[in-house]
Amino acid sequence: MQISFLYFEGCPNSEPALNLLKEVLNEKGIKGEIELIKIESQEDAYRYKFLGSPSIHINGKDIEKERRNDEPLYGCRVYKTIDGYSGIPSREMILYAVNEALIQ
Repeated sequence: MQISFLYFEGCPNSEPALNLLKEVLNEKGIKGEIELIKIESQEDAYRYKFLGSPSIHINGKDIEKERRNDEPLYGCRVYKTIDGYSGIPSREMILYAVNEALIQ
């Protein structure tokens, strides 16, 4: 499983999102490297299909399935969760994406 964590310097939500990602992977018993990708420009955003900081891609796909075709964005990310809008993805969103990757 290829896991990428995309962010830009100074994003206040990067560290909590990365920690949550690591927790979920640990709970699922998934070992391996998380590729950290620092986005530094709008060109990088297009190159990596970046939807704002922080973003998580599993096997090249953004974890927020409904937004995979959105226009790339070099800015802050807002996730739509069951508890409202948040700067970090929900645990459930990460779990769903991991489980989706495991069955493919």
